[in-house]
Amino acid sequence: MPTFLLPDEFATPEGRKKAWRSLIWEDHGFLREVYDNSHQLSENMWRSFQPSPRHVEKWAERGIKTIINLRGLREEPDQVGFWHLENEACAKHNVELVNFRAFSREAPRKTFIFGLKEIFDRIAYPAMMHCKSGADRAGISATLYMFLRERKPLDVALQQLTFKYGHVRHGKTGVLDYFFDVYRAFAAEQQTECTPEHFLDWVENVYDKEAVQAEFKDQWWATILTDKILRRE
Repeated sequence: MPTFLLPDEFATPEGRKKAWRSLIWEDHGFLREVYDNSHQLSENMWRSFQPSPRHVEKWAERGIKTIINLRGLREEPDQVGFWHLENEACAKHNVELVNFRAFSREAPRKTFIFGLKEIFDRIAYPAMMHCKSGADRAGISATLYMFLRERKPLDVALQQLTFKYGHVRHGKTGVLDYFFDVYRAFAAEQQTECTPEHFLDWVENVYDKEAVQAEFKDQWWATILTDKILRRE
């Protein structure tokens, strides 16, 4: 079970120890010390994994002004231990921490698409966005950043959602790929170019999240890989 702490608990010596155990052991932070899944998308944006305080310091030294935490926050007042460390480090190094929840095993919510676009439009750059491992939630967010913000062709943007970054499209996380497949099929039927404006109009007026979720079928071996072996969120 993850360790959750209230701010007053985190401020105690024992609470800080719990937060570090949460980061290093419960969240597999020790693996991220030897495997760096950080990649630059543009001169203004990076994608990465859950940062430790040392990582936040390094990002700040690179000039990063905003970190987008795609793991979001709990609705309860207590938060997972490693988040307290990230929040404290961002405040220490004058980096804005934006908490916004993404999901890796369900078709994207409309509120996620438009909410993330709003974040891209308002934050200070350069910025970095991360999930736990930098594979799935960082992958779809990087795809949307490249498509909506950088206005790269969708096929180019979708290169952010590949095995190169640890994303496995054959498991449950493949619903993210299928979402874009459905959109591209719709654009092809209309003989329309895939543009940010057309995509956002489709999301707002045509996209059926429940139908996309129901239609997608994962492959058992890939789900075992992502959920049991890689232990992805």
